[in-house]
Amino acid sequence: MALSNNGILALSGISILKRFLPPASAFAAVLCLLFSSRTFGAEALQLDANENLFYVLAAINAAGFDDGIKLPDNSPLRMQLREYLAQQSIASLPELKRFVQTNGRKKSGVQDLAQYISYALSVTGPPDFAWRTRDVEIPPDAKALAGLTPLLIDFYRQANLEELWRRARPVYDKEIEKYHTPVLGMTTKVDGYLRVPSGGYLGRRFQIFIDLLGTPQQVQTRNYGDDAFVIVTPSAEPKMFDIRHAYLHFELDPIMIKYGMDLQQKRSLLDVVQLAPLEDNYKNDFVLLSNESLIKAVECRMDKNRAGIQQAMRQGYVLTEFFSEQLPVFEQQQQGMRFYAEEMINAIDLKHETARISAVKFDSGQLQRKAQQVAVAGPELSAAAKTLEEAETLYSAKSLDKSRDLFLKSLEQKGSAEEHAQAWYGLARISALQNQPDAAVKLFEKTLGASPDPFTKAWSYVYLARLSKAANDPGRAAKYYQEALAVPGASDRALEAARKESQNIPRNQEKPK
Repeated sequence: MALSNNGILALSGISILKRFLPPASAFAAVLCLLFSSRTFGAEALQLDANENLFYVLAAINAAGFDDGIKLPDNSPLRMQLREYLAQQSIASLPELKRFVQTNGRKKSGVQDLAQYISYALSVTGPPDFAWRTRDVEIPPDAKALAGLTPLLIDFYRQANLEELWRRARPVYDKEIEKYHTPVLGMTTKVDGYLRVPSGGYLGRRFQIFIDLLGTPQQVQTRNYGDDAFVIVTPSAEPKMFDIRHAYLHFELDPIMIKYGMDLQQKRSLLDVVQLAPLEDNYKNDFVLLSNESLIKAVECRMDKNRAGIQQAMRQGYVLTEFFSEQLPVFEQQQQGMRFYAEEMINAIDLKHETARISAVKFDSGQLQRKAQQVAVAGPELSAAAKTLEEAETLYSAKSLDKSRDLFLKSLEQKGSAEEHAQAWYGLARISALQNQPDAAVKLFEKTLGASPDPFTKAWSYVYLARLSKAANDPGRAAKYYQEALAVPGASDRALEAARKESQNIPRNQEKPK
């Protein structure tokens, strides 16, 4: 990358940025349209780059983070950016280098990209890079890098990272283009096979971020509350097996959690897996073990990989064969996996499965994993959050009375203010569906007074605007639409609804009565 007179990246004729700019810009617009139309409940599947990841990884690369820097699969952008930043006079860089040299390392001394990714996903971004959540909800590995924040604030400004991001963005868009068709095809196939509405749980998001500045050949996953993140670093071909594995978790985790009590009745099977080459969390949590077994069975079924079933069994995922026997039956009936999972779980015969597992000779072979995969789970769900997931499932199935009971139950359980706001929001939507506008208005107002998250807050305003229009109060409706549009972090769908619907209000009636 060449240098311009004003000290930022210049797009020379040989620059990778110059070469990618025209087609990538057009593609980015098309991609945005495609994925904004592919919704998960009220949210969209996101395939994108992430500014915070760029800022954090640009900083640590400038500071000498060299994990995998000599691997051939690195993006040319990574080395070009390092070389460019090394030529700048950045006052905060010496202290930043000291931080990177002494932090973010594993006990072996190997530098740990995972911590920096967790940190980037846990902060709000420039200019202050503050934590997104309450202190108790910050992932421990991200919180360990709290000392990076003041250094990053200075480096962001002194290195003009905002401008570097703008010029690097076309390179990311070109890489994203490589993933677009495979990801869209994969999610369509998975949703069709499982017969599930894509991400049909309120507010849940599945986000794939392409990272060009990290160690190549990695697929890292994070689950923070309702957000599932998949971070993909450079590779010759898209790591679709690992991305699909993360997406299956996104779709199947809530289903298996829903039937957790039923699964716990079968937990005596844990006794026969204690010698398996599994991580301890699988040996101690039967829901987790069952969920992973189901995912591997689905993968093998979709790939027509019979050998993979036995390989998974030998690795210790001991219900893989059972679920693989159940899946052909699932395929021949009409229920979606959300409801059929209960039948499969009830069909687990402890005596039969104990005998089957006892005959397995465990080994430690890996099941088709070419990318380095790092999975980091977020904080454990509260009792209120778990009840909310069940309530939303029933709400999606139009079982409103049972859903209402669970929303009310979640209000009595331990949970955050945001989770209780989601419960009020659920009750409000039910009242609206049951043609009880006065009750719905009061409940949406209750939601807004309960410290809701941006998703819930924006949609509450949209619903209040719709109710106001139905009550022939266009002025109040216009006010609520404007409130929705002003919510920081509101979902794209909520903002789109507020913009489009507010255009239908006569201008001379927009002021509240």
